[in-house]
Amino acid sequence: MSRHHPRRRFGQNFLYDTHILRRMIASIDPRPGQRCIEIGPGLGALTQPLLERVGDLIAIELDRDLIEPLIRRCDGSGQLEVVQADALEVDLARFRRGGEKVRVIGNLPYNVATPLLFHTTSFAPHLEDAHFLLQKEVVERMAAGAGQASYGRLSVMIQYRCRVEPLFDVHPKAFRPVPKVISTWVRLTPLPRLPHWARNEARLAAVVARAFGQRRKTLRNALRGMVSEQDFKAAEVEPSARPETLDLEHYLRLADALAQRSGKDTPLTA
Repeated sequence: MSRHHPRRRFGQNFLYDTHILRRMIASIDPRPGQRCIEIGPGLGALTQPLLERVGDLIAIELDRDLIEPLIRRCDGSGQLEVVQADALEVDLARFRRGGEKVRVIGNLPYNVATPLLFHTTSFAPHLEDAHFLLQKEVVERMAAGAGQASYGRLSVMIQYRCRVEPLFDVHPKAFRPVPKVISTWVRLTPLPRLPHWARNEARLAAVVARAFGQRRKTLRNALRGMVSEQDFKAAEVEPSARPETLDLEHYLRLADALAQRSGKDTPLTA
C-alpha cells in the first residue's frame, strides 16, 4: 500500500474496504469498451477493478503525488489515461467516443462535492450515468422532495436533470482517515426527457438560488426585484408560499415566466 498521507486541503478520505468496493463495482456493472471517467481516483482502490472490467479508463486526479503510485498499481490491468487537473475545470464531453456517452464515477471530497455535482450534471446530455460516494446528508438533500426538511437548491437543480437513486450507506470505518460522517453511494441517471424544458436555464438557477438563499421568507419577499406579481400570476404560483413548498415544476414555471417576459430562451442542447 502507498505511504501517501491523505491531504486535508484535498479532502482526501481513501476507501479501502474490499467488501464495499465489490458492491460498488457490482452496482456500476462496467462493461468492456464503455467510456468511463473516474474523478479523484486516489490510491486506485476503485480504479484498478474498474480498469480490469472496461479495458481503458480516464482518471482525473488533482494531487500530483498520487499519479505515479496510481499508474504503478494499475500497470497490467488495462489502458489508464491520467489527467492531472481540477475536475471542476475539465470538459467531460470531450471524452465521448463517437455517439457513446460517458459514465462518471467518483469518491468525491466532502469539501467540493456540491460544486462537482453541479459541474458533472451540467454535462447531462453527454452522460450515460454517474455513481458517486458522498456524505449521506448531501445525498438526502439531492433526493428530497418538496416539503421535506432536506429539500433545497441542490434537490431542485439535480432533479431537473437526473433521477437520483441512493444505493447503500458506507460506514466511516471503511475509510482512512476515518471521517466523522456516514457516506452514501448514489446513482444519477440523466433524464431522457426533462419534465419540462427550461426556456432559460440560467434564469432557473438564479430563481432557485435566490429563493432558497432566503428560505424563511415568502417567495414574494425572497424574490423581490426579480419576480413580479405578473410573473407569479403567469406561473400560477402563490407569492405567499415558502420556497420549500414548491416542487420542480413550480420553479420551472416561474423561471419560464421571467424568460418569456425578457424574451431570452436558452434551451438545453445535446
